[in-house]
Amino acid sequence: MGFSAQLAEVRFGYGMSPVVAPPASPEAMLTALAAPDEMATRFPIDSFDRFSAWVVETRKLRKAFQKTKDQEKREAYRAARRAQNEVGMEWAMRAMLRCTHTQSGFRERLVAFWADHFTAKGKIGLLRTATAPYIEDAIRPNVTATFGDMLSAVVTHPLMLHFLDQNRSTGPNSKAVNRNDRLDGLNENLAREVMELHTLGVGGPYSQDDVRQLAELFTGLTFGFGEGFRFRRGFAEPGAEQIMGKSYGGDPARLEPVLEALHDLAVHPVTARHIASKLAVHFVSDTPDESLVTHVTERYVASGGDLMAVYGALLEHPAAWDTPRGNVKPPVDFIASGWRALAVDPDHVARLRRRDMRRTLVNPLRDMGQPWQDPNGPDGWPEQDEAWITPQGVAMRLRWAVSAPQVLCPDLPEPMGFVASTLGDFADEHVQFAARAAESQSDAIGMVLAAPAFQRR
Repeated sequence: MGFSAQLAEVRFGYGMSPVVAPPASPEAMLTALAAPDEMATRFPIDSFDRFSAWVVETRKLRKAFQKTKDQEKREAYRAARRAQNEVGMEWAMRAMLRCTHTQSGFRERLVAFWADHFTAKGKIGLLRTATAPYIEDAIRPNVTATFGDMLSAVVTHPLMLHFLDQNRSTGPNSKAVNRNDRLDGLNENLAREVMELHTLGVGGPYSQDDVRQLAELFTGLTFGFGEGFRFRRGFAEPGAEQIMGKSYGGDPARLEPVLEALHDLAVHPVTARHIASKLAVHFVSDTPDESLVTHVTERYVASGGDLMAVYGALLEHPAAWDTPRGNVKPPVDFIASGWRALAVDPDHVARLRRRDMRRTLVNPLRDMGQPWQDPNGPDGWPEQDEAWITPQGVAMRLRWAVSAPQVLCPDLPEPMGFVASTLGDFADEHVQFAARAAESQSDAIGMVLAAPAFQRR
């Protein structure tokens, strides 16, 4: 089948909305994606620079307390930590509101896709809420750029350097090691994940020696709180590195060869295939049509990784609009779709108690198996349906569908109207019967949100 406006919202966005019209065509989806990012302005999330300034200030408060043991200073430090925990939850709610009210559900889905592809998170206390600012800096502004631009922004971002321990990586023959042999030495984490996860993929045309050479090229990539990203020549391995048959760098060490290597990895045909396959799996099917993957790969190669061209290839291929809908929504997508279907009011969200935020968003995501911005490792969340269709996960989805809407939307919609606005042509006779026969309005809304027709995209 060809383009379907309703399928566009469900498969490439966060579902249908009673207050936002679906896109008229694939071209309209791309036009909306290229338009100014209204949701980032309407529901702002701090940059990493601002977050970093908070880290610096909080550390000062902690040191002041540790030095004096003054109880007022202790309370000032604790208040700063509590405030950051609160703002972390606020950022999660704003991310949900972006999904709820956007005119471009495709943009929000792409932000989530790339944030997962380039997974990074804080591993110690003060950095545990840093993922949202990282996405705001490195991912969101580059969704319509080239893949190389996004790759460079991610690899040089302080949170990625922290997450993969690059900040402590030093060249074996660097000046820093010569001065202090107790330094950690070379760390290959970032180089390995760039090749294995971010670009060429598992089984790509690289060797362990290529990983080590790239790791040596990466030495010098560091950051400091209050300073941001830095390239420290003293940490860098001297001399050129041979990576997949090409020489990069030399003396003196510079950032430019690192960016050149990232660009070459970004435009490699194997990277093109890896990215095309991941996009097709994420948006269309766990087992996508081979012709779809090939079509997107060819456009990627021809455009040098221009992401708008790549998305255009994805949307124009007939297989992108195949039905039935096979992919199951992961928990974050399920809840975001529920918010969008209910057209949750931002003013109402602002009045919610923190306890209500936890029991309608944070706790349910944890219990469904996808805690907010906290995947287990650098490979992000699984795409396979079986990861999400578990007895506990299904039970928690049903519980959320029945209980959360009353908290998020006190004036619940009329059931049959909700069926029409939420499922449209996907509303089968079973859903309609359940909505009509439910004992209460809240039960009817819950039945719709728990229905298989709502769970799949």
